[in-house]
Amino acid sequence: MLLDDFTSMPPEKRPKRGLSDADDEDDDYRKRRDRNNEAVKKSRFKSKQRTQETFTRVNKLKAENQMLEEKVKTLTKDLQFLKDLFLEYASNSQNSKFAGLDLEKLLEDVQDDKKVGKSGK
Repeated sequence: MLLDDFTSMPPEKRPKRGLSDADDEDDDYRKRRDRNNEAVKKSRFKSKQRTQETFTRVNKLKAENQMLEEKVKTLTKDLQFLKDLFLEYASNSQNSKFAGLDLEKLLEDVQDDKKVGKSGK
């Protein structure tokens, strides 16, 4: 074939784009956009939900921490009281700030409280 043969051949006819092809592409595009929009909504909802759960957990842990700090303060005071009581009792001082306090009775009360606490749980 010569160059003249190519130029003398009629051009290949391409099918004209009908309205149905354009509509099909628009429908496909719309479906993809709709799916994407739904995925975005779902993702944002999950993100908000995780954020809310984290916020709730943080608040719960803060409240628990505050309660535990108060308990530590109370137990520290109790420990100091018992240390002072022991030192006063051990020194057997007559001018003790715990004079007149029946240590054995106090210790019995503490043991009774422990028994009640264990059976109450």
